[in-house]
Parts: sequence; structure tokens; C-alpha cells
Amino acid sequence: MPLLAEGTRSPQLFTALEGMGVRYKLLENGNRQVLNFVLPGDFLGLQAGVMKQMTHSVKATTAMKLCVFDRDELWLLFKDSPEQAYDLTWIAAVEEHFMGEALASVGQMSAVERISWGLLRFFHRCERLHLTEGNRCPFPFRQQDLADAVGLSLVHTNKTLMKMRDNQLLSLSDGSLAIHDFERLEQISPLELPRNGVRPLI
Repeated sequence: MPLLAEGTRSPQLFTALEGMGVRYKLLENGNRQVLNFVLPGDFLGLQAGVMKQMTHSVKATTAMKLCVFDRDELWLLFKDSPEQAYDLTWIAAVEEHFMGEALASVGQMSAVERISWGLLRFFHRCERLHLTEGNRCPFPFRQQDLADAVGLSLVHTNKTLMKMRDNQLLSLSDGSLAIHDFERLEQISPLELPRNGVRPLI
């Protein structure tokens, strides 16, 4: 279900309170780049608030509960609520950092390294949100979503996941991610996982 569409000027901004989704950009040839997975606490639509229109799309992959804000009220945060304005700036800075890491992943890592980094990072995001149970967390996304996120073909992604499962590193099944060997995955990933603490809630 689409929440925000590229090129539109949505009058609303959202905070995801429950559920998951994807941020993505469609190219003219029909290919899709997944920019990030949406988790509870994520602020959606900041681009439209600042740049007047969305430069990517957001869709839900599960049922979602959203807190809705009027886009025109965004700038009042900087006047009336400086602490929340700082939180918003923090969120934007973290997103910029993530995009740099993701670009390095797609441009410089092997398939195993990309998937190791991406899924470990996803697991730790879920862990901070208390969405994990032991070594498992929900992963309500298709393999195509993961492929579009790490810049691989679906076939290459599928073969890499099977190899990682056979090597007892991780597995995806029935809408959940299981990490079997955290230490080895962290050794495989050439990027350090972020230690940003609790994400502020807008």
C-alpha cells in the first residue's frame, strides 16, 4: 500500500508507530532501488516538507499505524519546540550517514558482504525497538525487496542467501530473519555497524 509517491506534494508527514515498509526510487527503465526499510519510529515525508515534493516513494509491507502531521506546521518546530527540531536534525543526519554507507556497500562490497551488513543492521534496528526474540526478528519483505536494496539480481540474491544458510550464517523464512552467527557476519561485513542509541520519536 503506497503512503507517499515520488513527485507528489503530500500535505501530510508521518511517524510510523507500528508496522514496516520500504522507501524506494523507480528509474525510467522500470528498475527499482530500495533506499531503506521503514520500521517503527521512522519519520516519513521530510523531503516533501523541505523540498516541496517527494523524490522517492514509501509503501507499507504490513499493516501500519501512523501519526499524521500537517506539512505546513513543520517549521514551527524550529520556532516553538527546539528540542524536537534538534531531534529532526539528528534524524536527517543519521539518514545521510546511512545513505553513504549504503552507497559504499553497493559500490564496493561483494554480495555476501552486502547482505551481511544489510541484514545485521536491520536486526540491530529491530533489537533497539524490542522486536527481536532471541536470534530472530520479523522480516516481512520479499527477496526482491532485499535484492533491490543491496543492488543485486534476484537470482544472485537467492543463491547468496542459500549459501549463507548452508554455512549457518543466517536464514530468511516465513517472514522472519534468523542470525545464526553474529561474530562471523560482523567479520564478513567491512563496515562498522552504527551505534546511534535510541532514535528520537517525532
